[in-house]
Amino acid sequence: MVEEKNIFGIRDFSIYYVDFTAVKNVNLDIETNKITAIIGPSGCGKTTLLRSLNRMNDLIITCRVTGQVLFRGVDIYHRDTDVIELRRRVGMVFQKPNPFPSSVYENVAYGPKIRGIKKKSELDEIVEKALIRAGLWKEVKDKFNESGLSLSGGQMQRLCIARSLAQGPEVILFDEPTSALDPISTANIENLLQELQKTVTIVIVTHNMQQAARISNYTAFMYLGELIEFGDTDTIFVNPQNKLTEEYLTGRFG
Repeated sequence: MVEEKNIFGIRDFSIYYVDFTAVKNVNLDIETNKITAIIGPSGCGKTTLLRSLNRMNDLIITCRVTGQVLFRGVDIYHRDTDVIELRRRVGMVFQKPNPFPSSVYENVAYGPKIRGIKKKSELDEIVEKALIRAGLWKEVKDKFNESGLSLSGGQMQRLCIARSLAQGPEVILFDEPTSALDPISTANIENLLQELQKTVTIVIVTHNMQQAARISNYTAFMYLGELIEFGDTDTIFVNPQNKLTEEYLTGRFG
């Protein structure tokens, strides 16, 4: 099977909270097995757009959308969409590490168990592979029965990444995954994301423009709910086409 170039196609997409328009008429393609960063000042709609890619916004009663989000060519907002299956295929890692208050093993095995995998040898294999891919195996292989909450901040965030990987996602959405971490843990996560993009598509919201410049292939700049500019990261940072983009990147606002 030939891999589709773009895993997501966002078409004339807007998000509203009652009368407030949080995201205005966005058109954006997200390429398979690349890292796409979404940058912009606080309150510009970055996280709202990110959460719409696996319908996390459904949890907000006042939220409604218009337009389309096509995932592998199928509109995820169609009424027949299996949202649970969508969230398995499009995982999410949040700003603050949020392990379950259970053991390291149970954190990673949770999703596969919910999917009906009961055999211990099979679960063991899934957990080990996910922890290896998340760069955490060596640090926790002797701590399987310890609480996930006993790990350091950086380890907890990698545990959350492993928990998502155990579901076999095609995309992982990251909402400022390193903002609560120290520089060493941040570097570990950035290295991990660059490794993961070989097998998983990554969309990351970040306030850290240096981070976007370091790790992403493409960058989207948002302002007041609108997508102002999108392109390959080098071009956006070195030669932005829009004056607003240039002013944000040079620190004149934001």
